[in-house]
This record gives sequence, C-alpha cells and structure tokens, in this order.
Amino acid sequence: MEQRERGALSRSLLFIAYKLMSIETKRVYKTILDAKQPKAIGYLKVSDLYEQTQDRLHLRIVNDQYSFDRRIEQKELNRPGLALSGFVEVFTYWRVQLMGNTEIGYLNTLHGDERIRAISNVLDFDLPCIIVTNDNLIPVELVEIANQRKITLFATPDNTTFVHRHLSEHLERAFAPHTVVHGSLVDVFSVGVLFVGPAAIGKSELALDLIERGHQLVADDAVQIKKTGVNTLQGAPRGSIGHHMEIRGLGIIDVFKMFGVRGIRGSKDIHVIVKLEKFGENANYERTGLDEIYTQILGVDIPLVELPVMEGKNLTIVAEAIALDQKLKQIGIKQAHQFNQHLMLKNISTQKAAEQAPEIMLDIEDI
Repeated sequence: MEQRERGALSRSLLFIAYKLMSIETKRVYKTILDAKQPKAIGYLKVSDLYEQTQDRLHLRIVNDQYSFDRRIEQKELNRPGLALSGFVEVFTYWRVQLMGNTEIGYLNTLHGDERIRAISNVLDFDLPCIIVTNDNLIPVELVEIANQRKITLFATPDNTTFVHRHLSEHLERAFAPHTVVHGSLVDVFSVGVLFVGPAAIGKSELALDLIERGHQLVADDAVQIKKTGVNTLQGAPRGSIGHHMEIRGLGIIDVFKMFGVRGIRGSKDIHVIVKLEKFGENANYERTGLDEIYTQILGVDIPLVELPVMEGKNLTIVAEAIALDQKLKQIGIKQAHQFNQHLMLKNISTQKAAEQAPEIMLDIEDI
C-alpha cells in the first residue's frame, strides 16, 4: 500500500517537473470580479476639509466661516506667489491656496497701496480658502480684504512642506476613484488577501478561521476599494457594516467584541486576490505556479489565485501559504521559477555527464 502511494507521489512530482521544464512563463489576465462601476467624488466642501484636517494640521479660523460652503474640485494645491506680483494669466484660483514664508515675506516688503494691490490680485478671484503656514503674522490688509470678499482664512503653526504633503495626501485619498467588491478582506501575515467567489462558497467562514488563528479582518461582505496610488489599492469596510460578519446558520457577529482589537484592522492595501470556486474535475487549475495570473480593479493589476473548494481541504492553511508566497515574491523570491531553474540545470548536468562518459569497447570473448 505504502509503495503504491509513494509510486503515485513520484509520478505526480515527475509530471510537475516535466511541465516546469516544458512550459514558458507567461502573464495571464482574467476578469473575475463583478465590481460596481468606479466612482469618484466631484467635490469637497471647505467645511469638510476643515473638519477632517484641523487636528492633524492644527488649523484655526482667522476671520469667519465665510467660504465653508464653497467647493474644492481639485486635489492639487496652489501657492499664489506669481499672482501676488500681478501675473494671473495661469492662476489656478479654484484650488486651495497656501501662503508660506515666501508669500508673506513678499507682502511684508510692500506698503500702502502696493500691498493692497498685490493682495487684491489674488483675492479678487473666487477662492475656496487660504491657509497661512508657519504661524506667520498675517497682514491686516489681507484679513480685511478676505472679509470683504467672504473668503475664509486659516492659520497653522506647521511648516509649509508638512502642510502641503499632508493636504495633498488627504485630497488624493478623498478624490481617489473607488468601487465596492463582494468579498472578504483579511490581513494575513501583513499581506492584504481579498477572498472573492460566489455566494455561500465559504468566504466569511474562511475569514473567521483566519481571525481565530491571529490574523485581522479588514472588511466582510462589501469591501470598499480605493485607488490610492498608481499601482495601489486600499480596502476598507463599507459604511455602517464595520467589522461585522454574517455567518450562515449563526447570524451576525461583531468581530471586535468577540476577538478584541487584535482581530480587526481599519484598512489594508490589497496584495493578492483569492477566488474560491467549487472544484471541477475538468477544470484546468494551476499546477506549477510558473504562469503569473492577474486580474484588474480600477486599472490596477493584482495577482490572482484560483482556489478550488473541495471536501476535506484545509483552506485556511492554503490561504496562509498564499500570503507567505506573496511575501516571498515581494522580495524577489519566486519558488516555482527557482525550482524550474534547478531542474533545468540538473538536466543539463546529466546530459553533459552522459556525453563525457568514456565509451567502453567489449571484446566478443568478454561477453
């Protein structure tokens, strides 16, 4: 019995080794997600920006909430140095305006009508708001004209570079295209694994088992996905769902209350997608790992693993192996490729040894 099992295992390994040496690596794209149409917010009110960033940037209102209802429609920021000097042909007045040491320093070199004219060059436009950085002393004329034009002035003690970086990141996230995917997102060994598949395939149960093993739930059922960078997707819970899960036969559970803070995470970059599907005898599943299979969300390529679900298969261990394999790939280690190279080098060595073996001539009397 044991010999037959060892023989079957050897034949299976030989089959995989043959395929490894005979298949060329290729990149395959598959469309597997029924993602909702990508969306992006059209604008952000000044009041929203203030509420969302006042603590981090230590913002305070200098005059009044005049322009709190005005819209910010672009994620980029602007520094109005050239506009203060009178060049307004390319002035992007519809953006949030930052005034730092350079702009305030320039105004301090002007006096009387010159200073009023310079400030009016900028504030005559319909600005959303102005943020003065570095705790600069704001000229009285700037406050007076801002009051007349109903433009809110903010001040912060933080330096301009910090404010610019943080505001840019915040607006980048706010204006990022986003979509919703039906699945479960779990942080497994610091790898963001998004489980997708048909209803009742076991996504939530698999996520729950991973949480019990010490991993963290990010979102279940509806995963809110944002494109936060050129090649970066970030997943988070959608709306009021939070870190609740629906387990068929049990009902709704609160992961935070059951497992504590160690069992949840607010958001996570998505590194790999695992598609769960019912095992099919005639289905062509990946056997070698040489092919690089990807799918796309919001135009970003994400590695894809198609995982057959069958009775008795420990999906939790496989999910952990997928996460660890992804971590190895992130540092340049591709296990299947290395095994393939090892087999090819061994095959070459065997062939060379055969070619270099001395030819033995036997006399008829020796036979």
